[in-house]
Amino acid sequence: MSKDGLPARKAALAMLSGVLARRKPLDSELPQLKALPPRDAAFARALASQTLRHLGALETMLRRFLAKPLPPHKSGAAMEILLLGACELLVLKTPAHAAVDAANRLAAGDPKAVHFKPLVNAVLRKVAQADLFALDVARLSTPDWLWQRWADQYGEDGARRIAEAHLSEAPLDITLRAPDALRPEGAPLFALSHRVTQDGRVEELPGFADGAWWVQDAAASLPALLLGDVRGRTVIDLCAAPGGKTLQLAAAGAAVTAVDIDPARLARVEANLKRTGLSATLAVADARDFEGQADGVLVDAPCTATGTIRRHPDLPWIKEAGDVLGVALKAYEILEAGARMVLPGGLLVFAVCSLDKEEGEEQARLFLSRNPDFTRVPITADEVFGHGDWLTPDGDLQTLPFYLDGGMDGFYAARFRKS
Repeated sequence: MSKDGLPARKAALAMLSGVLARRKPLDSELPQLKALPPRDAAFARALASQTLRHLGALETMLRRFLAKPLPPHKSGAAMEILLLGACELLVLKTPAHAAVDAANRLAAGDPKAVHFKPLVNAVLRKVAQADLFALDVARLSTPDWLWQRWADQYGEDGARRIAEAHLSEAPLDITLRAPDALRPEGAPLFALSHRVTQDGRVEELPGFADGAWWVQDAAASLPALLLGDVRGRTVIDLCAAPGGKTLQLAAAGAAVTAVDIDPARLARVEANLKRTGLSATLAVADARDFEGQADGVLVDAPCTATGTIRRHPDLPWIKEAGDVLGVALKAYEILEAGARMVLPGGLLVFAVCSLDKEEGEEQARLFLSRNPDFTRVPITADEVFGHGDWLTPDGDLQTLPFYLDGGMDGFYAARFRKS
């Protein structure tokens, strides 16, 4: 990292402010890291991410040492500076003198926050003596609307285990194009999925440049497998970007058409196809308007993505309960569109990376009630590598973030056959 680390901390401050003040996704803020050296960029991303991951608990801790809330229109980025400083002290364990000095310099560079510099200095010196993890960090760092929905659907214990899983960063999972030397001896995660333990930039890991694998969470690799043996069969992958499932299906021998509404995201699919030497037909289109027919259709529908909070700790703070209904309506429209593309006797797989049953199980029930020409094909434990506890009573898939050693994304998937 650069000598004083200030450029990295300024970038982290800008990213955090983008999320909290403007409700922008953290990923949309990442391009500004390109101007930083790799170590600075990594630190800035870690600082912003860990602050968001522990946000509620950090706010609670800071309130203990603030006599009254900071005036939002007069204090500039002072609150965000305090949050970053508290995260450095209590989560990243930065030495107190370095973390407090960095916060002071950030405040000095903000035309409004500079007036609160003495306060920033005094509060962080007190915070440095505190123990964040004496608090109920998991509960405090989960917004009430999310906690209540999880408690209603999975029970209080389930909600707590989900929230605790979100305090840890997701590991790096990759899907191998075919069995090769990258696979360690012993039991694999599943099929061609492998959990990477070595450090380093993804692009520099062995096999990446050769197209031997692509990044894909272990849970995200499951829905494509539910289409069974696709060799020589046609498959339409709706909402295909970033393309992991398209690559899976192409590697398995299917003739795949990948459909996505976003040309930029579909360009990433094209780049990964080129890198891996796989082929698929790409179509830029709204999935609801696309016309085609196939033996199998995979609908990885838009959702609140609450199953991916380990990777996207900003999500709880830029989403709200009202978002569930709106995105569920759009997802259902895409599910119905996908159903029209399935040839007689073919399979339809519906998947969402959500923990919310309103976006998963309830969608499947509604679909079956309105489409008598489709029947549910229950998923068996053998199809998910013996993990029968990942299956709902109806035979659908529901993974949760605390499953597996090291966790996995929360994914729901249901499978239907057209008569």
